[in-house]
Amino acid sequence: MEDEDTGPGDGGEASPPHHVAASSDRARDMVASPTSSRSVTQTVNGSHHFVIQGYSLAKGMGVGKHIASETFTVGGYQWAIYFYPDGKNPEDNSTYVSVFIALASDGTDVRALFELTLLDQSGKGKHKVHSHFDRSLESGPYTLKYRGSMWGYKRFFRRTALEQSDFLKDDCLKINCTVGVVVSTMDYSRPHSIEVPESDIGFHFGTLLDTQEGVDVIFSVAGEKFHAHKLVLAARSPFFRSEFFDHELGEEKNGTDTGDEIKEIVIDDMDPVVFKAVLHFIYRDNLVNDDELSASSSDCSIFDRLSGKLMAAADKYELPRLRLLCESYLCKHISVNSVATTLALADRHHAMELKSVCLKFAAENLSAVIRTEGFDYLKDNCPSLQSEILRTVAGCEEPCSSGLKSQSVWAQLSDGGDTSGRRVRPRV
Repeated sequence: MEDEDTGPGDGGEASPPHHVAASSDRARDMVASPTSSRSVTQTVNGSHHFVIQGYSLAKGMGVGKHIASETFTVGGYQWAIYFYPDGKNPEDNSTYVSVFIALASDGTDVRALFELTLLDQSGKGKHKVHSHFDRSLESGPYTLKYRGSMWGYKRFFRRTALEQSDFLKDDCLKINCTVGVVVSTMDYSRPHSIEVPESDIGFHFGTLLDTQEGVDVIFSVAGEKFHAHKLVLAARSPFFRSEFFDHELGEEKNGTDTGDEIKEIVIDDMDPVVFKAVLHFIYRDNLVNDDELSASSSDCSIFDRLSGKLMAAADKYELPRLRLLCESYLCKHISVNSVATTLALADRHHAMELKSVCLKFAAENLSAVIRTEGFDYLKDNCPSLQSEILRTVAGCEEPCSSGLKSQSVWAQLSDGGDTSGRRVRPRV
């Protein structure tokens, strides 16, 4: 039975209002935006240059024994190059040298591509290259199952041929290694995105320092005045928090009322330029620029340079991030002549990472370091640090085949000898 149309006033069922019908149509027309995703597999690449100086002295160390490069990081994993001057395979009877790339950190089923390049040192550019890159691999990237897994060549180069080639020059070999760690990421569509700029809180706090708006404390440093804000300093430094609030709490208990008077604090153990750099860090969270840090004469002691004094200030005011920034800066400028005094500075101001770097650098370059004035400074002022350097050297020595240690560099020096066994007349 068909329904009949009914007009106004008729007794039949009324049709839905017009606006209800339109709303229903719009609901049917609303369709969710299509989404998409894409899996992206690529490599994170990194390279390391390994120089093997004294190749002829490395020969004879034994089959299966290697010289290791310093570890380097690629794709979140540590890697190292192993060079076997007598080969890795006993069956080859030292006919070949072996070269491998090893996973030197914890990892499971790490997939990677590798490239080993033995550099031609004649300038002709005829390098010996073994590479996974830029070519199709039937079985895909190489998988390293666990820490200590390696990829490389037992028969990398016939030793007699190597020793007559342009790859060996001045008893030195140079190897370049590239590692490409395979990583997979998921890229999916986002209908909208909003770019968020980098934090500018340091800029705003720096402006607050520059304009001196709302300052409530004054520092007098060698006659120069510095205006600051107690809350900012207290938030950044436990030293200042104790100075301002613990001290003021004590004054309140004693009935002392300073009112709205701006407190002035005299600092008599710091240069104005150093305190200015401390305030720069507290407000801006970074170091002053390199030009200011390097403005000190290179001839003066590390203790008298701005970088050294700033580390001392970081220690005094309990600013661990400032101390670490100073450590990073000083680490880049370590040399044979500066390492001993830099070590003393690091030890004095509890800069443990810088101290560790200095000990390792000094141990690796001991024969040159012991001839510097800095090493004499350690002998006269920090004998325990001099001993730490020598213990670092001794700790790197491997037991000899008899099960006893060969005479260490430490023992030779302590006994008045040099590394070749000759007696050395001590300095007076």
